[in-house]
Amino acid sequence: MQSCEISADSTDDPLSSGLRRKRQPRIVVIGAGLAGLSAAKALLESGFTDVTILEATDRIGGRVQSVKLGHATFELGATWIHGSHGNPVYHLAEDNGLLEETTDGERSVGRISLYSKNGVAYHLTNNGQRIPKDVVEEFSDLYNEVYNLTQEFFQRGKPVNAESQNSVGVFTRDVVRKRVKADPDDTEAVKRLKLAMIQQYLKVESCESSSHSMDEVSLSEFGEWTEIPGAHHIIPCGFIKIVEILARSIPESVIQLRKPVKCIHWNQSVSKEIERVADHNSDLPEEDKGSDVFVECEDCEFIPADHVIVTVSLGVLKKRHESLFHPRLPEEKVMAIEKLGINTTDKIFLEFEEPFWSSECNSIQFVWEDEAESESLTYPEELWYKKICSFDVLYPPERYGYVLSGWICGEEALIMEKCDDETVAETCTEMLRKFTGNPNIPKPRRILRSSWGSNPNFRGSYSYTQVGSSGADVEKLAKPLPYAESSKTAPMQVMFSGEATHRKYYSTTHGAVLSGQREAAYLIEMYQDLLQ
Repeated sequence: MQSCEISADSTDDPLSSGLRRKRQPRIVVIGAGLAGLSAAKALLESGFTDVTILEATDRIGGRVQSVKLGHATFELGATWIHGSHGNPVYHLAEDNGLLEETTDGERSVGRISLYSKNGVAYHLTNNGQRIPKDVVEEFSDLYNEVYNLTQEFFQRGKPVNAESQNSVGVFTRDVVRKRVKADPDDTEAVKRLKLAMIQQYLKVESCESSSHSMDEVSLSEFGEWTEIPGAHHIIPCGFIKIVEILARSIPESVIQLRKPVKCIHWNQSVSKEIERVADHNSDLPEEDKGSDVFVECEDCEFIPADHVIVTVSLGVLKKRHESLFHPRLPEEKVMAIEKLGINTTDKIFLEFEEPFWSSECNSIQFVWEDEAESESLTYPEELWYKKICSFDVLYPPERYGYVLSGWICGEEALIMEKCDDETVAETCTEMLRKFTGNPNIPKPRRILRSSWGSNPNFRGSYSYTQVGSSGADVEKLAKPLPYAESSKTAPMQVMFSGEATHRKYYSTTHGAVLSGQREAAYLIEMYQDLLQ
């Protein structure tokens, strides 16, 4: 490689280390999930040749994890493609013949099972009674009406009153309760059932938002999350197929598995340790020793880079941002990381020899009658199972066998993760016996469950706008370092991608893919002359 003389003020030129020397920029992508793979794929297809993906675990996919048991594939992570119109994940699946539709219409309405368009949700009480279908439908209509009101605070700029504490949960519980209690047509017994159903519906909502409680989700920002029109779809052969499609055009040599990152040294903050290692590393060219960025791996390797795209989860950033970046992140970005929310939503799959549920049942919803007047959705550790909101019936049985998929979120999900399989299976079986009123339900023959919260490489399932945060914090999280307005050094040394960095589509697989493509597009534009 022929180097040319660089003037003393060369740092004023953000591309001095790349374009002037006519060499390819070195790009390191941290994380081989949907965001990282999407970024790397776009970069490679645009002509970048020096791209490396560092993945801490022994697999690609991140929060997509499909597990094959027998003839069936179960999703411990991402399960559905939410919407179709303009959804890049949908188009990848459609173009490759992977899809199966599970909902009708342009939008999902009501609390439906996303595994099947068929059947009815059974709302059962802890006294072993099924709530009449007409009562469920009346309550569902009311709840969905109030849910639509929660969207209007952002979408129509409605002011939030102090009583709601800017909380989706507090607002929803208060409005629905008042309307239930004021209904002159319901008996006191029906009112009490409907009041108990509020908490169950909020548990479902918490699982969908991946929050500990909807009380923690910002009311003023809730409506900014955007639903893509179109049906929900599953991928019978596994969501991992989307990952494999993205990785198909990425050479194996680009992806380094079991390569956890210890620290990203940016803005030419080369530590004495890096200098010492570089001086003794004959493989490191002299020009690399002054790189803007060094990625320090846990195995003590230091990788020089011009740009690093960080795709780790918000949960990892919350836990490790102080040690993961040197120098430390700007206060504005730290505040965004701390204010935005992420928690755990886990699945519990139970496989039975035979179904104990009817053929029309597509889900079992747990309604605790003693929670009719409850304010909190936090339980003592020994009562963690009360946070399980429901079990969906996997459909069709010809594909999955007789399997239920349970949902639990928040701190109780972390407690569940600490339990052994035997304890969880036994606890779930007792719950099913209690709520169905059938003491003869056998224990499942097999259990499979996720553990996103305690996994140090994820520390949560996906993000949400926590009370006190806003879409502006998502933008701050996505903002590259160093900040252009305050630095004359090379721009976009450290870039941020992942579902939590997409203002409209946070928490989704399409948000992750689009965020990876977004960061790649910035670099493609920056180096367009070099790539031609």
